Amino acid sequence: MPSITSQYLARYRRLTDDRSDTLLPVTGAQRRFLLVRSLDPSGRPDVVPMFFAFPHGSIDPERLRAAASRLAARHTALRSRPAVLRGTPVLRVAGPDVSLTRPDLVPGEPPADALRRALDSWDAQGPPLRLFLVHDAERAEDIIAVALDHAVCDGRSLARIVDELGAAYSEEPTASHAAPGETAAELAAYQDAVLRQLAAEERAETPEAAAYWADRLRALHAHAPAPRPARVPEGARPSGSAQARLPAHDGGVSFPGLLDACRAAVRELYGPGRAVPLGYPWGGRPPGAEPVVGCFLNTLVFPADTGPGHGPGPEATADAWWDDLDRADVPFDAVVAAVRAAGSGWTGGLDGLLTVDDDSRRPPLVLAGVEGREVHVDGRPVRGPFAVSVTQGAEIRLRMVWDRAVLDDETAHRAFDALTHALRPSEHTVQ
Repeated sequence: MPSITSQYLARYRRLTDDRSDTLLPVTGAQRRFLLVRSLDPSGRPDVVPMFFAFPHGSIDPERLRAAASRLAARHTALRSRPAVLRGTPVLRVAGPDVSLTRPDLVPGEPPADALRRALDSWDAQGPPLRLFLVHDAERAEDIIAVALDHAVCDGRSLARIVDELGAAYSEEPTASHAAPGETAAELAAYQDAVLRQLAAEERAETPEAAAYWADRLRALHAHAPAPRPARVPEGARPSGSAQARLPAHDGGVSFPGLLDACRAAVRELYGPGRAVPLGYPWGGRPPGAEPVVGCFLNTLVFPADTGPGHGPGPEATADAWWDDLDRADVPFDAVVAAVRAAGSGWTGGLDGLLTVDDDSRRPPLVLAGVEGREVHVDGRPVRGPFAVSVTQGAEIRLRMVWDRAVLDDETAHRAFDALTHALRPSEHTVQ
């Protein structure tokens, strides 16, 4: 039977045979985002916002919008709209019409609430890169939100976008977007990168890999039974959050060590004896591809089992994780299909998300020599019961957010405390 990737490529080629507009194929990661969007009753896409605070009056809004438009013109992914045509996910190349919106503040409303409202009203048919600007009178700051549709970017792209937006802001306002030849060359490089990625995914979808993932995730019979909150606080935002700063480990915490530590949180959230699907992004541009902006990270699934103690232990976690990486190119939808074909009731939903970064890959946004201070705007909807983000560098910055419609604040804070305890240097043993 043809692989999911082979079937997708065949549909894509039939779709583009009789069309004159530019339609680009999508990677397995992009297919997942478009599928999740289609299953959301509101049609809400996954939006990735970055927030930066600048001294009030230091930003020229029109210059910033023009800089973002030039940036979008130079990168195919940033001027393309995700779409599903005849049941086939694609990117439709459009113009670099980046908008800069200044949400009106209701009297007495905090700037963060205005930004949340603006992001919640995201129109899925609009451009994938957008800017929002609000004034924080109390702190004498202006806050910029650089927001992107996750279907067109990954973590590596975000760092590059921040860096290049600052560079474009420093250009003369009359600077051209991009020469026609440069635009055509970048489009060709982007399409080549996507096709290379799809070729790798097609090669990875073997019967042996399907059997591996079916066995690896066989315990995921369904979503873990999540507790319903006893009482959602009056006027509470959709999500809660907690954060901590911990001393750094020598050499940093290994990724298997972070996965193993997440078991402590899972145990508090879902109880012992569970195998909870925890998703995390992995991968990058395929060999030989240009380093284009786009979405190339696959979503891998780790069965965070909570047996006696906190599960099998850090060494077993590391061994299993290395085996997983040997099959990391199998796209998420093919993994779900393999697990379901083996008799599991798992639908592909994730009960937790883990993202990991380091300080060197998080450049600040610098506009005309002024460095913005990165800030967080919490309380936005969460795609899944909980998500953990870890940034390593001179210290460990740990954040956890949770969906208050699924998890109550008291349970979530217990889980966060267990996670921070597991990540303190004296408690961590994985090398």
